[in-house]
Amino acid sequence: MSVSVSRIVHASVLLDFGGARILTDPWLSERPFYYQGEQRSIATATDLPELAGVVISHAHYDHCDLDALRGYPDKNVPFAVVRGLAKSVRAAGFRNVTELDPWQSTHLGPVEVTATPAEHGVPEVTFVLRADGRTVFFGADTLRIDALDEIASRFGELDLALLPINGLRIRPAFNRQVVMDAAEAADLARVLRPRLAVPIHYSFTSGPLGSRLITKVATRDPEVFRAAARDIAPDTTVEILDPGVVLAL
Repeated sequence: MSVSVSRIVHASVLLDFGGARILTDPWLSERPFYYQGEQRSIATATDLPELAGVVISHAHYDHCDLDALRGYPDKNVPFAVVRGLAKSVRAAGFRNVTELDPWQSTHLGPVEVTATPAEHGVPEVTFVLRADGRTVFFGADTLRIDALDEIASRFGELDLALLPINGLRIRPAFNRQVVMDAAEAADLARVLRPRLAVPIHYSFTSGPLGSRLITKVATRDPEVFRAAARDIAPDTTVEILDPGVVLAL
């Protein structure tokens, strides 16, 4: 099976498993203090291709932009989401929603989707997606937690890991870290040993005021992750993708 990946923006990615396209964590608009920091490759939901399914890791707006996603015409497209989110997805008009706890699975078309652990200060999961022997890990914006190491023993070889890297901290919460940073993402790559790793979740900015008062990031430069992975996870090839660029695995 041919598999490809294309970033839309932030942690919103299109994964194509032999024509079965899965959308991750849709974010298709902006609002004050939530700026994408790069030109997204899909302008609106009506520009999305036909989807086999959608996965959503958690309810934060920059990962779960349901108001913008309402424009997607197929209201029967299946969703796999963190437990507790189905009511909001159905309220946006989508009828086929499955909630998952870590290690529970469902299918979106031919793609098996398994929720995996995450920690972000709100209910969240990450995902492993598999079809025809090809396996992809989607890291959403979790912290680097030990529970993620179990993915390696449960799923074996990964073709691709999509890893958040900006190390986001919340200033009003005493600079509490809520997302893994580039070095921590490289350490996760060391454990998971994916053939390829693509950094995600790094261009976001909360704007000049928000960056002073609300958020603090460790890096917005994906090359920092590439350098860390070169030292920590040398068996993994890092590919940095601009939005809209298609990478075939």
